[in-house]
Amino acid sequence: MFNFMKKNNTPKSETPQQQAERDTAVDKVLLGYHVGHSSIATMVTGLDRQSDELTLDLRLPNDSDPETIQKELGLLLRPHGIQTIHMNVRLSAPAKGAGSSLPKAMPKTTNAMETHTKPSASTDSSNQAEPPITKAAPTQASLPPHPHIRHIIVVASGKGGVGKSTTTVNIALALQKLGNRVGVLDADIYGPSMPTMLGVDKVKPELENEQFVPIDAHGLAMLSIGSLLDGDNTPVAWRGPKATGALMQLYNQTNWPQLDYLVIDMPPGTGDIQLTLAQRIPVTGAVIVTTPQHIALLDAQKGIEMFNKTNIPVLGVVENMALHTCSNCNHTEAIFGTGGGEKIAEQYHVPLLGQLPLASGIRAQVDKGEPSVLADDEFAPYYLSIAKNIEANINKFAKPVDDKRIF
Repeated sequence: MFNFMKKNNTPKSETPQQQAERDTAVDKVLLGYHVGHSSIATMVTGLDRQSDELTLDLRLPNDSDPETIQKELGLLLRPHGIQTIHMNVRLSAPAKGAGSSLPKAMPKTTNAMETHTKPSASTDSSNQAEPPITKAAPTQASLPPHPHIRHIIVVASGKGGVGKSTTTVNIALALQKLGNRVGVLDADIYGPSMPTMLGVDKVKPELENEQFVPIDAHGLAMLSIGSLLDGDNTPVAWRGPKATGALMQLYNQTNWPQLDYLVIDMPPGTGDIQLTLAQRIPVTGAVIVTTPQHIALLDAQKGIEMFNKTNIPVLGVVENMALHTCSNCNHTEAIFGTGGGEKIAEQYHVPLLGQLPLASGIRAQVDKGEPSVLADDEFAPYYLSIAKNIEANINKFAKPVDDKRIF
């Protein structure tokens, strides 16, 4: 293990454009650097960049030299502003019958600005190899609470199209209507819809002291990647590391006011963004949105299982599109089946927070930027009931507040 000189100064926060440019430069260096006949990019199992520090999880051939690789990458990345590289290395198993080629010392950290390495401590002459270096992922229990936010609630779904974002915005407005200070973070990086649903799609967030100022959306403190794009048709075609970096920048580089609740609209599924959130944002609990349909329930189960494994409490299940009432004849029909939300809530011993109808009025209100709770229409009581159920259960999962934390 080698630890070289640490950087002497703390870099300023990056703008979204600077972040994108540096991420692209890192991608190009990794693609162009070869170990044997293969690009090292094909050996990366995990990547995380925080400003001028880069962390790489690598699975390298057993005959490679991690120390040399680390030094060479440091020289290549130095012109792009990367000063420190952390490498967590696993070597491929040697062929059966071959002797172990694991080095006695594996590099962990290097400073790309350093041209000469410090001499390593002498090692024992024994042939025992050190185990591969691994880096334990942060856990929810180890994450400090945000100094301005009392509760962070994530609204998630196993699949798209179940009404997750519509439910998110109405729950946030309902919590506000109950007298709480509420913010909304749109973490659906690839399909941001909060600005449109709240009628602020033409408003751009301001910057103060290199911090985003949330947009005031009907009293909600709202921030979305959609508010930073050039237009409604601009695609977010980002790889996982860049998308997760954007999420963390929206969370950390924002001057959030004092909030009782920050409601986060998650992308569907159980991918990189969900895992990053679970490891780096102190979440009070998750709300799962599903429809009664069997396929949606299967995916919702995967979402609950992921939150259970990452120690994020599930506050309950919201069953959307439970019943449809015909606007012509008033006939009521369960188009997507019945009892699905209740069944999954019972299976995982969590509350069924509420059931929502399949109604064109709910859709029409968010399309024009005035969600049902804001419009106080006939569907608003459904969301208010869900918000009350969340409030009734959330304190048992609350994280201690750290008023001394300084960003």
